[in-house]
Amino acid sequence: MNSISTTKLLGKARPNLGAGCYLTLLGILLLLFSCSLSIGAVSIPIAAVWQVLAGDTTTPASWQTIIWQFRFPKAITAVFAGAALAVSGLQMQTLFQNALAGPYVLGLSSGASFGVALLVLGTGQAALIKTGAWSSVIAASLGAMAVMGLLSVIAPYVKSSVSLLVIGLLLGYVTGAGVNILLFFSVPEQIQTYLNWTFGSFTTVTNNQLPWLVSIVSSGLLLAMALSKPLNLLLLGEDQARSLGLSMTSIRLLITLNVSLLAGVVTAFCGPIAFLGVAVPHLARSLLKTSNLRQLIPTVAILGSMLALVADVLTQVPGTNVLMPLNSVTALLGAPIVIWVILRRPLL
Repeated sequence: MNSISTTKLLGKARPNLGAGCYLTLLGILLLLFSCSLSIGAVSIPIAAVWQVLAGDTTTPASWQTIIWQFRFPKAITAVFAGAALAVSGLQMQTLFQNALAGPYVLGLSSGASFGVALLVLGTGQAALIKTGAWSSVIAASLGAMAVMGLLSVIAPYVKSSVSLLVIGLLLGYVTGAGVNILLFFSVPEQIQTYLNWTFGSFTTVTNNQLPWLVSIVSSGLLLAMALSKPLNLLLLGEDQARSLGLSMTSIRLLITLNVSLLAGVVTAFCGPIAFLGVAVPHLARSLLKTSNLRQLIPTVAILGSMLALVADVLTQVPGTNVLMPLNSVTALLGAPIVIWVILRRPLL
C-alpha cells in the first residue's frame, strides 16, 4: 500500500488503541450483560446473578431457572447478534463507500423474510408448531442463502460495487413483492404470526440453538478481521485499490459471503433487526477518529454488542412479562446516533 496515501487517509487515526480503552469497553459490556440477566418480570440482584453464574446452589432455584433457561441465552444472543450486525454493516459501508449502507442492503433480510413467509403464510401457523423451533430458522436460512447464491453468481460479472448494490436492492424489492402477495392472500392469524417474527427478538434462541449461533458468528468475525487489510485498501477508492494489486472481483465476493454469513444467521435466528448495522459503525468512527479497519472491527463488534444489550433491557416493560418490539427499540436508539454523527461531521 502506498504509505503516503494511507497516511493521508488514516492520518487522524490513533496509532493504537491502548489496552485500557478496550478493557473499559469490555467492562461496560460486562455491566450491561449483568443488567440484562438481572432485569425482567422477576428482578434478580446483580450479586445473585453472578452467584448463579458461578455455580452457587444456595440461591433460589427459581432464580437459577430464570437465568439459565431464559435470560442467559437471550443475553448471549444479543452480544453475538449485535457484534455480527455491526461488523457486517461496517463492511458494507466500506465496500460501497455509502454512509447509509447496512447489512441488509443486499436483500438478505428480504430473502429470509420470504422464506419465513412461505412457511407461515403458505402452510399456516400449525407448521411452526409441528416442526418445532428450528422450522423458522431453516426457512429464513434457505431464503437468505437463495439471495446469497444469486449474488455470488452475479458478483464476478459486476464491474463496480455500485452495480452490485443496485442488484441487491432490486432482489430485495422482488422478494418483498413476493411477501406482500402472500400477505394479501393470508388469513389474519397467519399474518399475525409472520408479523411477530418481523419484530425481531433475542428471546427466540434456545439453549440447543445457541452453540450454532455463537460458532457461526465467531467464524464470520474472524473472517472479517482477516479482510481488514483489503478493506483498508478499498478506502483509497476502487481504482487505487486495483493499482495496488487488489482483485475487486475476489474482494467483493468475499465480503458479500462474509456479510451474508453474519447478517443471514442473525436474521435466521432472531428475525430482521434494524439500525444496529447502520448506526454502530458511525458511532465507532466518531469515538476513535479513525477509518482504520484493524481498529474499527473489534471496536464496532464490542459497541454493537453493547447497543444490542441496551436494546434488550429496554424492550422489557418493568414488572411485567410484556416485551416491546425489538426493532422499534433499536430504531429509537440508532436513529439519534446517526443524526448526531451527521450534525458533528460529514459521513464517511
